[in-house]
Order: sequence, then structure tokens, then C-alpha cells
Amino acid sequence: MTVAISGADRPDIAPEKPDERKPRAKWRASLPAWLSVAGGTALIALHAIRYGGWMVDDAAITFAYSRSVSEGLGPVVQAGAAPVEGYSDPTWLVLLAAGRLLGLFDHGTVFGLSDYIVFPKALALLCCAGILVAGHLAARRVTKCAWIVTSLFGVTLAAIPSFVIWCFSGLENSLYALVVVVLAVLLFRAVLDHRLLSARIALAAGGLAAFAALTRPEGLSYGAAYPVVVLIWLRSTSIRQGLRQIGLSVGAFVLLTGAYFCWRYVEFGRLLSNPTVAKGQDAPGIEALTRIGDLVSYAGALAVLVLAAVVGLALTRTVHWRRGLVALLVPLAIALADYAVLRPDWMGVYRFATPVWALGALISTLAAVEVARQARPRTRALLAAALAVAVVPSAVSFVNQSEQFRAAPTFPACAVADRSGRIFNAYADLAGVRQGSLLLADLGGSSMTSRLHLIDLGGLGDSKIADYIHNGDAAGLRDYVFDEVKPTFITTHTHGSGFHRIPVDPRLARDYDQIFDSPDGEGFPGGDWVRKDAVATPAVLAELRAYAQQNTARVDRAMNMTSLTAPGWTNNCGPTLRPGQTRLSLG
Repeated sequence: MTVAISGADRPDIAPEKPDERKPRAKWRASLPAWLSVAGGTALIALHAIRYGGWMVDDAAITFAYSRSVSEGLGPVVQAGAAPVEGYSDPTWLVLLAAGRLLGLFDHGTVFGLSDYIVFPKALALLCCAGILVAGHLAARRVTKCAWIVTSLFGVTLAAIPSFVIWCFSGLENSLYALVVVVLAVLLFRAVLDHRLLSARIALAAGGLAAFAALTRPEGLSYGAAYPVVVLIWLRSTSIRQGLRQIGLSVGAFVLLTGAYFCWRYVEFGRLLSNPTVAKGQDAPGIEALTRIGDLVSYAGALAVLVLAAVVGLALTRTVHWRRGLVALLVPLAIALADYAVLRPDWMGVYRFATPVWALGALISTLAAVEVARQARPRTRALLAAALAVAVVPSAVSFVNQSEQFRAAPTFPACAVADRSGRIFNAYADLAGVRQGSLLLADLGGSSMTSRLHLIDLGGLGDSKIADYIHNGDAAGLRDYVFDEVKPTFITTHTHGSGFHRIPVDPRLARDYDQIFDSPDGEGFPGGDWVRKDAVATPAVLAELRAYAQQNTARVDRAMNMTSLTAPGWTNNCGPTLRPGQTRLSLG
């Protein structure tokens, strides 16, 4: 009988050593990929740093809800308030609440900066890194030089002010863009790997679409992404299987989103969030198509034309991943349709276009690298020259846009924390008001600092006002305010008076004394008022007015109320935001 003897049993034979060169070679091979992702992320971060600690006021609404949820108070904007879904980004809210429970958010400072600035921006940076990783996974499937595509992808995203501004605004844009890009890359790779009709892909696509729907209201439209891609490439021999997988994907999407909608109805008594109701989204008309033209103008018509031509060349040539490119174009088409349909809001800088920039940049870089790879040297040089000429005007425009926003950023949460929060806390303290209420139009920063019960004129935090706005019933809104709510304080220093006309209602002069006169942005009387029955003596009213002249006037000048921009609060609004604070963070 022959017995096999291993080297370990023979002292005269040295044991076989593992080849240490293989993991090193693998690490060296992956180094360009890691560097391209890290480099693109760093460029995006450098651009974001230009805007300092700026957070748009609406972001603080979700901050306030995350505080309440993490403290066990439920989905309320402040302690003691009724449950109203004043947020529209449940998944982002969950991340913020988790950060607060872990002690990473809304607790204090990190390296001298408030963690309510650091934590959301850190999440945004991670999401941007994730977008680049997803782009690299797509590029690696079609080219051996995937790091080139990833690098160009990162440079392009870092150059677009709209993308960077809103990803780092404190809002959910970065998470939304990440989910949409991951969904697009999933479909892209599934088509190329001939796995589109697998149950795993169908379920993953439905789950990602549901995640998008719970991150932004218009994310519901991505539930159609997988079915559309399947129908485009469905062959007659696989109709039954294709329809089965479409049903599986749609079922997963409906199950997840439906569960949240059921909870919403049980918790809040309505199927739509309050912001959706208040903003009153109408059915789009033909003029909605012009909004896509606005994006083209912002990105640069020449650059868009050249890149569209490059994508067209990639589609018409017999490239092995043309089918995958079509799959990428489906989510881009959905993103463009969403942008066209959504009613523009007051925040500007194309806030709803974040997925468009991410998908457009990925598709453009993939197509450009592929066309250049296939082209002859002379054609490649001409293509490079055309791209360079096309990109220069866009680059100049982006620099100007960045400078303009840096000089006058959209309504920071820190400004509102001072103006509608701490200022009115001081008013209440001076007037001896222990439990009062405040009617205001800016809910974000004030919900983090006010000790007063807040009544939101924008309807985000008040379901009755949302219904009045949705129905266009301004008279009913005024009756609700003056005859039912009877707020202790009123401020109408921002836009919106053209609809509700609170400043010119005779009941304001009848029931309230003006503390501070501040012009409204729409030409109406504006400022701060207090109920006459809340002021004990004329001396107290005089004290309120003296405080306002010294402090409120200074805050209003810095906020530049008529243009809804506030350059003074981009790096600091105090180490913490807490109800009852009166010390102003500005100067």
C-alpha cells in the first residue's frame, strides 16, 4: 500500500510557504480605484468647505424631528406638539436620530464646530463617496481603466455648485442621489451580466426604489425603473418570466412603501405628508418641459450638446455595453421628468436636480471614455479639444455661481434659530410669558431653539394651515389664526404675506401691539407683534421695543430679509441649539 506523505511529515522537506506576492499584487491593482474614489471625494469636500457651516433652514425641521424621535417623544416637531408629518425625508430622519442616540449629533461640538453641522455634512460626504464607488463598479464592468472614469466622474460632480450645495445643505439630497445612482448601477450591471430577470435583482431594485420613495416624495417614480428596463429588453421567449419578475419587484416596492403609508395614516390621519399637502403640487402642463431647459442653461448649453453627442455615439456604435447604457438612461429620464414636474421652490440653485447631476455625470464620463477608447488618435484629439472648448464656459459659470452663493447663501438655519427662536424667547422672558405660542413662517432653526409653541404659517408643521394653503383659503387661514389659535406672538418678516395677508388683517391691530417694525419682502407691513393681553403694563411693552431696537434690528440687517439670504450665519450659531436660549450667536 502506498501512503502519501505531506511535506509537514517530512523533516527534510521545507513546508510550502504561501505566495505573499499575490495579496500585494491585488492591493496594488486596486490602489488606483481607491485613489480615484478618495480623490473625487476630497474634491467634493473642498468645494463644500467653501460654504462653511451653512445649513439651510428647512434641514433643521428634520433635525428637530430627529431630536423628538430619539428622546421618545414621537414624530413631533417639538415637545408638547401634536404629531404632524412636517418632514418629507423619513430615511434621513432615521439616520439623524440614530446619530443622536449614538452621541454624534445634537450633543455639542467636534473640533470647535457644532455636531449638528459636522454630522450631517459627514453623512453627506460618505454618501458622495458611495456615489463614486457605485460609479466605479459600473466603470469596472466595461473598461480596464475604471479609475479614469471614476476620477472624471468625481471631478465633474465636484465642479457642479448645485450638486455640492444641496448635498451639504443638511437636507437629504446626498442620500437620495446615492440611492438613485446605486439603483441605476444595479440595473446597468444586471443587464450586462444577463441577470436582469433574476429574482434577486428584481427584489433589490424594488427595495432601492422604495428607499428612494422614503427619502424624497418624488422617489416614488423610481418604482417604474426596473419594469421599464425589463420591458425594453424583454424578448418574446421570456415574456412570462419578465412579467413575473416585474411583479416581484413591484410587489417589494409596494410592500415597503405601503407599510410606511399605512403607518402614516394611522399616526397622522392622512396619506400624504404635510409638506406635500401645503406645497399643493399641481398636474404639470406643457410649460414643465421648459424647466429641463433651465438645467441645460445652468450646466452650459454647449457642454450639454457635446456630451449628448458623445452619448449618442456610444449608443449608435456596436459597443458591448450599449444595452447597459440604455438601462442607465432610464433612471436619468425619470430624474429629469421628476424635476420638470416638481413645482420650483424658494430655495433656488436647482435643489431638486441632484440625481440629474449625478446620473448625467456618470453616463457622460462612461460614454466619453468609451468613445475615446474606440476612436483613432486624430479623432480622439478632436474629441478632447471639443470637450475642452465646451467645458470652459460651464466652468466659468460654475465659479461665478459658487461665489454668488458663498456671498449670500439661502436662508441658514442658524439665522432662523436667532431671529425666530432666541429673539422670541427673550421677548417671552421680558413679558413674563411662561407658556405662549408664536405664529411664524420659518420653522427650522426656530424649532431647535424656541420654548414657545410654534404655529407654522407655511403649513409644514400644522395640518390645518396646510389644508387652508392647499385649498387656497386665505380667509379661512386668517380666521383660524385670529379666532381659534390666538397666538401670543406673531412675526411676518418673510415672504408669504401676499397669500395669507396677516399683516393687513384688522384683527392684528385690534388684538396685538407691534414690538418691532420690519418690512416684509412682498411690500406688506412686517415685523413682530405681541397680544395686548399678554403685556402686563406699558413699561413692559416699552422694554420689549427697546430690546427689539437693540437686538432684533441688528439680526434683521444681517439677514437681509428682502432677498431671503443671510451671509452672517455660515460658520456659527452656538455650540448647541436648545429650547429657551436667548443669547444670540451673531456678533
